[in-house]
Amino acid sequence: MINIFKAIGKGLSRTWFWYKAQYRGRWYQRLVTPIATFIVLFFLYLGAVDIDLFGLFGKSPDMDCIENPINDEASLVYSADSVLIGKYFNENRSPVQFEEISPYVIDALISTEDERFYLHHGIDYGGLFGAFKDMLQGNARGASTITQQLVKNLFKMRSQYSTGLLGRVPVLKMLIMKSKEWITAIKIENLYSKKDILTLYLNTVDFGSNSFGIKTAAKTYFNTTPDQLNPQQSATLIGLLKATTTYNPKVNPKNSLARRNVVLRNMLKYGSLIQQEYASITKLPTELSYSVENTYDGQAQYFREKLKDYLSDWCRENNIDLYADGLKIYTTVDTRLQKYAEEAVLKQMRVLQQRFDQHWRGRTPWRDEYGREIPNFIENIAKSSSYYKILEKKYPNQPDSIDFYMNQPHTVKLFTYDTPDRTMECEICTMDSIRYMVRQMHCGFVAMEPQTSFVRAWVGDIDFNAWKYDKVTAMRQPGSTFKLFVYAAAMEVLGLTPTDRRQDSYISIPVTDSKGKNGYWTPHNANGYCTNAFVTLRAAFARSINTIAVKLGQETGIPYVINMAKRMGIKSKLENLPSLALGASDVTLLELIDAYCCVMNDGMQRNPILVTKIVDREGNIIYDCQNEVPLAKRAMNYRTAFYMQRLLYAGMHEPGGTTQALWEYIHCYDTEFGGKTGTSSNHSDAWFVGCSPYLVGGAWFGGEYRCIHFRTGALGQGSRTALPIFGYFMDKVLHDNNFKQYHGKFPEMKEEILSETYEGAYEDSLEVDSLEYLLNDSNYIFTNYD
Repeated sequence: MINIFKAIGKGLSRTWFWYKAQYRGRWYQRLVTPIATFIVLFFLYLGAVDIDLFGLFGKSPDMDCIENPINDEASLVYSADSVLIGKYFNENRSPVQFEEISPYVIDALISTEDERFYLHHGIDYGGLFGAFKDMLQGNARGASTITQQLVKNLFKMRSQYSTGLLGRVPVLKMLIMKSKEWITAIKIENLYSKKDILTLYLNTVDFGSNSFGIKTAAKTYFNTTPDQLNPQQSATLIGLLKATTTYNPKVNPKNSLARRNVVLRNMLKYGSLIQQEYASITKLPTELSYSVENTYDGQAQYFREKLKDYLSDWCRENNIDLYADGLKIYTTVDTRLQKYAEEAVLKQMRVLQQRFDQHWRGRTPWRDEYGREIPNFIENIAKSSSYYKILEKKYPNQPDSIDFYMNQPHTVKLFTYDTPDRTMECEICTMDSIRYMVRQMHCGFVAMEPQTSFVRAWVGDIDFNAWKYDKVTAMRQPGSTFKLFVYAAAMEVLGLTPTDRRQDSYISIPVTDSKGKNGYWTPHNANGYCTNAFVTLRAAFARSINTIAVKLGQETGIPYVINMAKRMGIKSKLENLPSLALGASDVTLLELIDAYCCVMNDGMQRNPILVTKIVDREGNIIYDCQNEVPLAKRAMNYRTAFYMQRLLYAGMHEPGGTTQALWEYIHCYDTEFGGKTGTSSNHSDAWFVGCSPYLVGGAWFGGEYRCIHFRTGALGQGSRTALPIFGYFMDKVLHDNNFKQYHGKFPEMKEEILSETYEGAYEDSLEVDSLEYLLNDSNYIFTNYD
């Protein structure tokens, strides 16, 4: 070992003496030696930078990163009928192939950014020399090649990679970063063809206006595709690369036009245009079709917002960035059904808003359960607004100043039904704008297939731009729609059948309030009457008789009702109170529709499915709902599910059934329906869930705040507010030949169940002991108990 070191030492010593001798040689030796020395040391330096010798230079992109560059790409969301309905992105970028890019774009890019692109191998030494010479003359300019610019775009050398210990020295830091760009550029040139480099560059570069890559830029500025870009459009986009704001054709049209003509002149200089083309094109104005895309653009916005939450756990578990990984997400929503749902909501809500405004005739609708106006209601809402909080910071402890600006008129955009985009611009103060918006009524609608649990339509409110809060997932009191769980639990636990009877009579239940005070709760029917008749459970459910529902809840036991609701799909917390039988605990519309789907799916429950599959940027399927989603599990026995189907069906056919109004809206007679209405005690929430054999849909209607409601139950009942939405929707669906799969009758019995437990004539009269009541109210059988 010692001999080896001695030999190395002798070799280095002889080399050093030889090297010094070159400076004492002939003149050309003295000239060439320092130049050669510089070149050798420079390449040794580059090698040291590349391997991060002794940690002095920091990490550089390795070969795996260069061979498989990863750039932020937008994730695309597709509907079940293969329509692109939206995107998720940090940088709005969708890659294209070289063949999909107009030759004018390529010519404009090379002639302006790197005229010797096809001659160099990543570094343009002639350009470097020219830039150095210009710098000495006081005209600093860049000399980066397209390949070097690609390195900056792909690897973000100046932010994602360190510069090591030497990088702490300001002058050396810039040299090290530039050296890494050179090294990586040379590697890229050795790995990729010139065509591939151009494609990578145009797919990654920032064109401003939240558009990354040539495909998004073409759509943003000209509403076209990259292959359709003409010379002047191509020159405009390439001109942006120098400074995306300074030369933005929307923000600075004069600068953009001048820069465009510079690019066109470069194209003429290098033979991409002839003189006649150049002369004619430079006289043309820039014709834009400008539209900046954001993540809210597209269809089914409320659905796509929910989709982010739906996928959040899966993304975290699989280390996937929904906004950057370029996924293709195939969802269950169908754009045609979505359109019908949105049209149904808009049609009904326009009528209901007019009815609500006429009902209050300018008076304040925000009132407590006794009809008294709630003091400072608008003022308290205003205090939670962002504008109020800004004023609070600007004018601390100065309520008069805050009040002045809150009541100062200014131009605002408000929601309206009277314009195509449903917005109006007006001069109004912030307080009045809050008063106006608070009076607007709201709605949610969702439709699901019970057999697949696929969500086919989702409308979170009237207008996403005006209200981002999704009413499909909002917590509200379900009213009588909750009776589904009471009856299901009674049939499951007690073995009751639709033909069993219970008396419609008052019941007083001992209760203890929150302060520990004992008392009695006596529920009433919606019309205020009890008939004392013994009514079949089928008729009681169809007519939504409150007293019988409460009695069933007491017989079965509220804990069993809660257990049944949870098994059927309710996730929200349910209170163990007698009033739960009438829907006193909040649930969401989505949970409710899922539970009704459980009944229509013969008692099999599965959570709503929003995604069928997800494909990564390489085309690999990384999520398949058939593998990821658990199989449906049995929530109730088949007998109970079949009985509940007959109860839902009875709502359409039993005299006085609360669902019969549906016949006014659906004019398709080869399909059977069932359903249930619901209205909360103060009429602030109105519901309807409609069931056909292969599609279940439901709507909620109410104010943004629970203290905003109709004063009387008749106007605010679910049958008059929420039910028509389902009716309008289903009528459109069933008259569309694309959806013949949703036609059908309620299923026949699949197991041996005694027909006398659910069949028999629908009741058109009551027991003898209610005859006196009938004489006084001959319309009893059509009374809505909801």
